[in-house]
Amino acid sequence: MEWWQAVLLGIVQGLTEFLPVSSSGHLMIFKELLGVDGEGFLDFTVAVHFATVLATIVVFWGAIWKLLRGFFRFKYNDETDYVCKILVSLIPVMIVGFFFKDQVEALFGGTLKHVAVGLCITAVLLMVSDQVGKRIRAPKAKDTRNGISYGQALIVGVAQAFAVAPGVSRSGATISTGLLSGVKREVMAQFSFLMVLIPIIGEQSLDLLKVATGHEAFGGSVGALALVLGFVAAFLSGLFACKAMVAIVRRAKLAWFALYCLLVAVLIFILA
Repeated sequence: MEWWQAVLLGIVQGLTEFLPVSSSGHLMIFKELLGVDGEGFLDFTVAVHFATVLATIVVFWGAIWKLLRGFFRFKYNDETDYVCKILVSLIPVMIVGFFFKDQVEALFGGTLKHVAVGLCITAVLLMVSDQVGKRIRAPKAKDTRNGISYGQALIVGVAQAFAVAPGVSRSGATISTGLLSGVKREVMAQFSFLMVLIPIIGEQSLDLLKVATGHEAFGGSVGALALVLGFVAAFLSGLFACKAMVAIVRRAKLAWFALYCLLVAVLIFILA
C-alpha cells in the first residue's frame, strides 16, 4: 500500500464512520478504486477503526468522564441509568457477534454489489426516519430517564446488530431506529455514538489478540508507514466528522444522506 493510498483511505474511514453512509462499505469501494492489495488490508482497517474510536472518546470525553464518575458511585443515578441502557443496547450485537458472525458474513459476502444492497437499506432507513420520525412522540413511560427507555435502547441495539452487514451504516441504522422509536434527535445523537464504542473496541481488540497470540501476522504488505499515516488521517478526519454529525442529527435532514447512499448504490450496480 502506498502512503497516499493510506492517507486517502484513512480520511474515508474517519469521515464515513460517523456519517450515516457506512464506513466498511466505503473502505471496500475505495479499496477497489485505488487498486489496493488485499494482503494486510484487514490490519489496516483495525488501525483506522481504533483511530475513529479514539476520535469519539476525545469528542465525548466530558460526557464519558461524567458517566464513569457517576456509575462508580454505585448508586442508581442518571449516569448509572444511562450506562445500563447502553449495556442493554449491546445485547443484540453481542449475540450476533458470538453466535452468528460467520453466518452473517457468509450470507452477505464481501462483494461490492452486497455493499450496494446495504447502502439501499441504509437509504430507506434514513429517508423513513427523516419523514416519519419527526411525527412520532416519545412514549411517556417511567423508564424514559435520560430521554431514552430500556425498550428503545434494545430496539436501537437490534439495529446495530443488523449493521454488521457491509453497506449498512452503523450510525445510520441506530440513529434512524432511535428516531422512529420516539427518541428525540438531541438524545439520539450522543447515545448512538457512545453505544458503538464498546463493540468496536471489543471487535478490534479481538483482532489484535489474534495477532498477539500468533494466529495472524500483523501488517502484511501494508507497511508501518502506511499504518501510521492511515491512523493519523482517520483520527483527524474523524474528529471533524464526529462533531459535524452531532450537529447534523440535531438539525439537518438525513434525507440528503439517503440520496447519496442511493446514488452510490446505483453506480455500483451499473459499473461493478
